[in-house]
Amino acid sequence: MALSIWEALAVFAAGIGAGTINTIVGSGTLITFPVLLATGLPPITANVSNTLGLVPGSISGAIGYRAELEGQKARVLRLGAVALLGGLLGAILLLALPSDAFDTIVPVLIGLALVLVVLQPRIAAAVKRRREVSGTEAPRHGGVLLLVGLFLASIYGGYFGAAQGVLYLSLMGLLLNESIQRINAVKNVLAAVVNGVAAVFFVFVADFDWTAVLLIAVGSTIGGQIGAKVGRRLSPTVLRGVIIAVGIVAILQLTLN
Repeated sequence: MALSIWEALAVFAAGIGAGTINTIVGSGTLITFPVLLATGLPPITANVSNTLGLVPGSISGAIGYRAELEGQKARVLRLGAVALLGGLLGAILLLALPSDAFDTIVPVLIGLALVLVVLQPRIAAAVKRRREVSGTEAPRHGGVLLLVGLFLASIYGGYFGAAQGVLYLSLMGLLLNESIQRINAVKNVLAAVVNGVAAVFFVFVADFDWTAVLLIAVGSTIGGQIGAKVGRRLSPTVLRGVIIAVGIVAILQLTLN
């Protein structure tokens, strides 16, 4: 489908916005997906094109956070393997299930994730005190609970992905003894893995629009660098506030549309 010059500019601008917000928090799909629909692309084609286009942006954001990734190689490999499997399953489900299959549960999941983001400092402090009393240590990579949670979140990410980053941040923030910036760095790598494996799968089995893919790819790559520069300068409190604000917008958009 041929895009007009104004449609192309809108898709490109949406790609920049999505790449920026994905790197800082997540939920960039809530920017690009409606724009692609407005150009006349069918929902599944728009979703697939969006996933393909956001891959370079995810990689760009992860590179921008490379300093915060130092010392986390083993963790990234372990969690990345889980994200890869979940993302592939989610991509398969996108083509197998009705397009509205997750409409009911996703806003609930995001709402729960936001509650965890708000309560995470207090919960983490309480858990730390209990471990000090009992003399036990937290699993370095979050344990089985984190693996299962990230697997389920990655299934959703491969399927649609709006606010996927919020789910990742809430899970890792609760179960890992790390700063929110270092957790955000891991989140960007996991998002790149999920988008990447879904994209490879879609290239062979799904319809997509190459013009839209290229516009979002270039825009999101630029946005990834912008997001890294902005996100890494935010204090933990401000970053947490941004996560909550984006999550609320995501819930509203998903429930009102």
